[in-house]
Amino acid sequence: MVLEKISSRRILSFKYAFAGIITALKEEPNLKFHFLAGLLVVVLAIVLKISTIDWIIIIFLIGFVTSVELTNTAIEAVVDAFTDQEHPRAKIAKDISAGAVLIAAITSFIIGAMIFLPYLLQWTT
Repeated sequence: MVLEKISSRRILSFKYAFAGIITALKEEPNLKFHFLAGLLVVVLAIVLKISTIDWIIIIFLIGFVTSVELTNTAIEAVVDAFTDQEHPRAKIAKDISAGAVLIAAITSFIIGAMIFLPYLLQWTT
């Protein structure tokens, strides 16, 4: 009985997590952009036949940016739930979380370029 309760809770937690991702995808254009960018990166990685280590890095970076974007979305939702007016502290929280996404995206782009550039140069020559 205890195992059944634990299993039910675990299954529900996955259900809620997937529901959160789907909701964010429906409501957040930036998350759609990051998912599309991640998909294009995966296609490029398949075409260029990147190494296993490079795959690990790329998959980590896609997960990293997606996770930070989801966190940003959650922070914005919480802030919006508590105030519908412009509040300096609310703006700071939203701006900082958006800044975190920007840093994650730029960092991932630079690392991705470092990974893909040699493959692209080799592929074109």
